[in-house]
Amino acid sequence: MDIERARFNMVEQQIRPWNVLDQDVLDLMSAVPREGFVPMELAAMAFVDMEVPLTVSGKHTGEVMLAPKVEARLLQELHVKRHESVLEIGTGSGYMAALLAHRTRHVDTLEILPELARFASENLARAGISNVTVRQSDGSRDHEALPMYDVIVLSGSVPEVPESLLARLNPGGRLAAIVGRLPVMKAEVITRGASGAFSHERLFETVTRPLRGFKARETFTF
Repeated sequence: MDIERARFNMVEQQIRPWNVLDQDVLDLMSAVPREGFVPMELAAMAFVDMEVPLTVSGKHTGEVMLAPKVEARLLQELHVKRHESVLEIGTGSGYMAALLAHRTRHVDTLEILPELARFASENLARAGISNVTVRQSDGSRDHEALPMYDVIVLSGSVPEVPESLLARLNPGGRLAAIVGRLPVMKAEVITRGASGAFSHERLFETVTRPLRGFKARETFTF
């Protein structure tokens, strides 16, 4: 496989046509070696327009990498700045954390599965990325003990974004998530204004695997 041709085609035929026009994001998708974050036996799928199953030592984890165009679009819409702090929930292979690390001061990323936390840490170290901290942790509840962040990314879907997670956003902070249940999910960015109020911007429809532990609030009927 001609890796550089495959990378070029990923950017020009998948990502750019999906309304990703920020040249910095396009350059980043070209520069960060996606093939270094894909399971070795699935390396040929690194640049395919699909979610890549994540296996570790030949074992299926049940988790996936988001499709390249989805990662690029979320990154574009978050407008991450160099001085900002970032929290990611759902580390997976570490690729999204690697992208974020190139645009910001520091990334904390939480992964519930120990084998994926190790896999991501190894991938990030191999790529020479030192401003990411991978924590083996249940992001659905452990985020409440974390500090405040400027940007939060959920690398998976949730039925709804918990208020406790929104409370971790600094004023002016943004959170990106894929929200809903099959068959209807929508990617959105939620921004916390200076007054503390939240605004929602819906971006596109997509579907992906749910993040473990996140549940919808219980409703009562009479």
